[in-house]
Amino acid sequence: MNRRQVRDRTTSTRPGQQRHDDTVLEPGTGTTLEAGASAHRVDEEIDQIVSDMMDDTPETQTQRVRVTPEQLNNRVVITGMGVVSAVGIGLDAFWSALTSGTSGIATITLCDVTGYPTQIAGEVKDWDPARYLDRKAAQRMSRAGQFAVTAALEAVKDANLHVAEENHDAGVVLGTGTSSFPDTEAAMRTLIERGPMRISPFFAPIALPNMPAGQVAMHLKLGGHNNTVVTACAAGNQAIGEAYEVIRRGDAEVMLAGGTEAPICQLGLAAFCVMRALSTRNDEPARASRPYDKERDGFVPAEGAAILVLESLNHALEREATIYAEVVGYGASSDAYHSVMPQPQGAGLVRAMERALGTAGIQPLEVDYVNAHATSTQLGDVAETAAIKHVFGEYAEQLPVSSTKSMTGHLLGAANAVEAVASVMAIHTDIVPPTINYENPDPACDLDCVPNEARKADVRVAMSNGSGFGGQNAVLLFREYQG
Repeated sequence: MNRRQVRDRTTSTRPGQQRHDDTVLEPGTGTTLEAGASAHRVDEEIDQIVSDMMDDTPETQTQRVRVTPEQLNNRVVITGMGVVSAVGIGLDAFWSALTSGTSGIATITLCDVTGYPTQIAGEVKDWDPARYLDRKAAQRMSRAGQFAVTAALEAVKDANLHVAEENHDAGVVLGTGTSSFPDTEAAMRTLIERGPMRISPFFAPIALPNMPAGQVAMHLKLGGHNNTVVTACAAGNQAIGEAYEVIRRGDAEVMLAGGTEAPICQLGLAAFCVMRALSTRNDEPARASRPYDKERDGFVPAEGAAILVLESLNHALEREATIYAEVVGYGASSDAYHSVMPQPQGAGLVRAMERALGTAGIQPLEVDYVNAHATSTQLGDVAETAAIKHVFGEYAEQLPVSSTKSMTGHLLGAANAVEAVASVMAIHTDIVPPTINYENPDPACDLDCVPNEARKADVRVAMSNGSGFGGQNAVLLFREYQG
């Protein structure tokens, strides 16, 4: 008996017999059969039931959604973007600042930095959550949560996307690195100074890393796939990549993806200061973040969020959405080398870039722009330069590679999300944003870093690189949508 015959037999109902996936009752006289015959018939029926169960999924389990082979490779496009950053809130303000080479770095105002070797950061200027959110709701969110919900609202508005009540085909994946340093610091001070029962009852739900993604979902009634990626400074790219895969395999039609971070407080600052990871160019904040420059002395911490609306191509076309670009490649890897130092030749990043290119079916020579992870650290910028040269060969000499962290600062878990927006906008506008503060060339970072001024270019394919503590690497590829 083949699979079709078994399925037909086990799902049909004959008079006097229930389907075997409920309770099988063998019809007949029962007591009039010979004992041996009855036992034999029962044994045959049991054998058939077991065979059917091993061969087919029971009928009661076939109600789950079945993904067709075609759905396993859904095309995924970007239809909206929202940004909260040190250089501006909203897509237009953000992109205008980047293309004009404007720095968002200034002296820290969020906390007392007396005695700290680093006293500068990329703060979101004049942040008032009440401009974007219900005041009571905002009070029950971390600063990172407020940024995430605001960026999500901006992205949905930009996409002109109407989200129905409790939409189960739309979800959220966000990346973060530290989640909520300021809230943890405040709670610890309260615990020490006033005792355990004076800590806010909202501390735990505010501080959990998954809460920004949960708050976005609750605010917009997105009842589909929900996840939080905590992979340090690669989290933004990995969140977007995972959301891309969710749509590709048919588990959602729409995903909001990106990252959020609010690490600027005494605890967060001290954590990186003691590692000697931060720039100490306090007297020149706007010139402190200088990726690839020979005089770079560490990264500049920053805060903010960026969220992109990803949709299946069919869904976007059905609602006649504006399409910024298509997500075509994603690769992730581990250096498996050191907790905070990059592998010197960027071997892990090489694997992530090659996997992204392989997923997209794109050759290195087809890439028109790379938004680098380059954070303005001595080791990191050199390792990424080596990785780019390995993947692109001689073409690396001609390939525009810029670091927008020179303007935004380093948003940690949200960095790649902000840079994904920059990469997509480079495609959408045919403008490559610059690496500002590039004054002293470093022979170990001899790439075309688009120094100091934005550049007009025909950008059809853009790559966005991300790396983080723990040896995390995540790379995205975007392509101009051409139908």
